[in-house]
Amino acid sequence: MIHQYQNHGYNIVLDVNSGSVHVVDKTAYDVIACLERQNPSHTCDTLNSPGTLEALLRELPGYPEEEVSEVLEAVTELTRAGQLFTQDIYEDYIDEVKQRKTVVKALCLHIAHDCNLACRYCFAEEGEYHGRRAMMSPEVGKKALDFLVQNSGNRHNLEVDFFGGEPLMNWKTVKELVAYGRELEQQYDKHFRFTLTTNGVLLNDEVQEFVNREMDNVVLSLDGRKEINDRMRPFPNGSGSYDLIVPKFQRLAESRNQEKYYIRGTFTRENLDFSKDVMHYVDLGFRQISIEPVVGGDTDPYAIQESDLPRIFEEYDILADQIIEYERKGKGFQFFHFMIDLEGGPCVAKRLSGCGSGTEYLAVTPWGDLYPCHQFVGDEQFRMGNVTDGITRPEIAGEFRSCSVYSKEKCRTCFARFYCSGGCMANSYKFHHTIHDTYDVSCEMERKRVECAIMIKAALADHAEDA
Repeated sequence: MIHQYQNHGYNIVLDVNSGSVHVVDKTAYDVIACLERQNPSHTCDTLNSPGTLEALLRELPGYPEEEVSEVLEAVTELTRAGQLFTQDIYEDYIDEVKQRKTVVKALCLHIAHDCNLACRYCFAEEGEYHGRRAMMSPEVGKKALDFLVQNSGNRHNLEVDFFGGEPLMNWKTVKELVAYGRELEQQYDKHFRFTLTTNGVLLNDEVQEFVNREMDNVVLSLDGRKEINDRMRPFPNGSGSYDLIVPKFQRLAESRNQEKYYIRGTFTRENLDFSKDVMHYVDLGFRQISIEPVVGGDTDPYAIQESDLPRIFEEYDILADQIIEYERKGKGFQFFHFMIDLEGGPCVAKRLSGCGSGTEYLAVTPWGDLYPCHQFVGDEQFRMGNVTDGITRPEIAGEFRSCSVYSKEKCRTCFARFYCSGGCMANSYKFHHTIHDTYDVSCEMERKRVECAIMIKAALADHAEDA
């Protein structure tokens, strides 16, 4: 399977199954497109066939035979090297992925089902998650860490995210659980990587010092420009949160040497010009940046619609331009959705089956119930068990384990499938009532982001060669 596109003056050819990327001239671009139309399953033998060159010359009458022949020879060599027209060798592997014994490696601890903001798009209902407001007790939290250790097999590194609502509203318990985790490390030869997601309202010097000492990563919630943030992320009384939290986030980011954190926003229909919000983050001094498209129902006024996609694609192109410009000036910043590894990347199992929700990654409510991830919390049909009794409904884990890019028909023909791994199962369920489908609007955005990310790599490689 070949995917071709043109962006910022580059002719880019992606061999989907091998992940090989080729930046080519116009002749090669058109020849490869023609070969793909003729036979998506070309082999060296078919490429070497005299009929192949003849067919190319008939379909590309404007190109000299010598040029077409040279390109065909180069394509044949790349095919022989496993870099073009490669076959999908992974579908046969998927049964092994489904049957492998997975261990729990990460927990999302809902340390607080309460929040001190009233974000308009909050899927967690200001922390209630379709239930009641509550704080996780130290006892429940310790049982959760015990559960993680007991179900982690031989894994040494374990991950725990303190989540909410707003986790700083239960700060004493956060500190107590970190201390307990450090005790477990010594007892069981484990290492906990703690992370924290916060809106910053309660962030202070004491919290910052503790976070810098104990947290491997911190996610800081801010929706970009002041007018956007204050419209979407107000306090319950309607006043804005921007002026209070921005100086705190700036101090925290600097105290972490602009590493191991993300400033994370959400864009909606009300700020489709979100590239301006990203560049506002940069102007504020942030260097680790993410801004996510909101996910909402068709009746939500802020929800992104299919008709918004052309504008969103333009914004991603604008943002790609800015990233290239800043990188060339030595002022580069990381944008999460354009980070792509063309040489290594995730293991095959991760490429095929995604984030591991329901199998390797679970969410824990304040009272200790287990769910496949934070977005399923509150939906009783997805309650898998609890931290005291463990997983009492293993069939749910089995269903999530069976979900892959091959269980979703739309993924089979998508060039981005090995980058997004099938997309978010919670979004699929939200829109289609099954985890074996995809949220189409999100898929379109992901495809555009992958294209931009690859193009950025090409542009920066060009710049490095010229330097």
